[in-house]
Amino acid sequence: MRKRLLRKYNVPGPRYTSYPTVPYWDEDKFRADQWESTLIQSYNETNSSEGISLYIHLPFCESMCTFCGCHKRITKRHEVELPYINAVLKEWAMYRSLFRSRPRIKELHLGGGTPTFFTAENLKKLIGGIFELADAAPGYELSFEGHPNNTTREHLQTLYNLGFRRVSFGVQDYDLKVQKAINRIQPLKNVADVTAWAREIGYTSISHDLVFGLPFQTIESITDTIEKTKALQPDRIAFYSYAHIPWVKGTGQRGFYENNLPKDDEKRLLYEIGKELLMMHGYHEIGMDHFALDTDSMFTSFENGTLHRNFMGYSASKTKVMVGLGVSAISDSWYSFAQNEKNLEDYYKRIENNELPVFKGHVLNDEDLIVRRHILNLMCNFETDWHAADLYFDELPEVVERLEEFQNDGLLILGNKFLMVTAYGKPFIRNICMAFDLRLKRRKPDTQLFSMTV
Repeated sequence: MRKRLLRKYNVPGPRYTSYPTVPYWDEDKFRADQWESTLIQSYNETNSSEGISLYIHLPFCESMCTFCGCHKRITKRHEVELPYINAVLKEWAMYRSLFRSRPRIKELHLGGGTPTFFTAENLKKLIGGIFELADAAPGYELSFEGHPNNTTREHLQTLYNLGFRRVSFGVQDYDLKVQKAINRIQPLKNVADVTAWAREIGYTSISHDLVFGLPFQTIESITDTIEKTKALQPDRIAFYSYAHIPWVKGTGQRGFYENNLPKDDEKRLLYEIGKELLMMHGYHEIGMDHFALDTDSMFTSFENGTLHRNFMGYSASKTKVMVGLGVSAISDSWYSFAQNEKNLEDYYKRIENNELPVFKGHVLNDEDLIVRRHILNLMCNFETDWHAADLYFDELPEVVERLEEFQNDGLLILGNKFLMVTAYGKPFIRNICMAFDLRLKRRKPDTQLFSMTV
């Protein structure tokens, strides 16, 4: 039965960090002044009550990891650090000039690339510059991604002193054969050291990122990785499906052959075994691909129904406004999305010309806003309903018809104006969300745009 469903539902599909998804943005209709207008509207509605989120993209890496789908620039030249930080702070000042009051930052995340490519002193300059123009909101959360091979105790202490309490370390897999294939060789000792330092310094949430479906992974290697992870006992674990999208990322994901990758049933088995082990060790499944101990704020947020999902992934706090700073960063005003220039030189040029470096985006229509709420409900809570009139849209009856097939397969329960995803259906949550994705249904892609859902 499970194998039949895996074969049936293992199709290309979005991860739904947004709706509409980026390939379905109405780019030709988008204008930067529209983005600014919706941002100001949303900011005025919510800054005083919930604050805003900031995502800062730090793109530099010293070497290429061949599993990575992020926007990055490979270099060993660290003189690139200060010019980039100065550009990001200038971009932030341009955003600050749009706001009529002093922003209150509820959430700030440093992503990449490799944020710990930057020295601790330069990261201090970056964060100091951000908070020269903003205040911390009550209950604020600052977090960053650290590479175990280059995160120093100085990095951890400096950022802790600046208010950071969350850190996530990219682990991926401990098997040396897998690490060589993805060009990400890092000994267990390096991960153990940074985890121990973070705990000693006082970080309250330490996360490890693991990936299943990597080349040469086996049941034995994934079991070994989970057991080593359990011994270090991070507060959160992201257990991601490897997104093999070389047609998007070019040669960066060609460090191995296609037949080196675990396929379909074999790949899903790696997840099921990993999930079972994590839950045996006291972790709770949170949304899609995430696990947390019951002492972590993400678990509390999931239990309270306040979990949120945006371009940064899952978050324990929700804000309507998310400003993305840096090359390729995506911003969200709730009413529209905007993405920065992906090319570093183009980004610098726009900043030098005193322009917000937005090059594409999408303004959500009324239908988009309703569908977005349903998909967020499903991705965060595994349920949604349409009892309220503002959750109804014209094509909902057709969506419900599509959902009946999932119910017949035991993946969800359809009630009177509501649905609940079953435990059996959680691995197929992306497919269930696709039933609501009107833009995808109306314009099926001619070529593969997304990674496989299972």
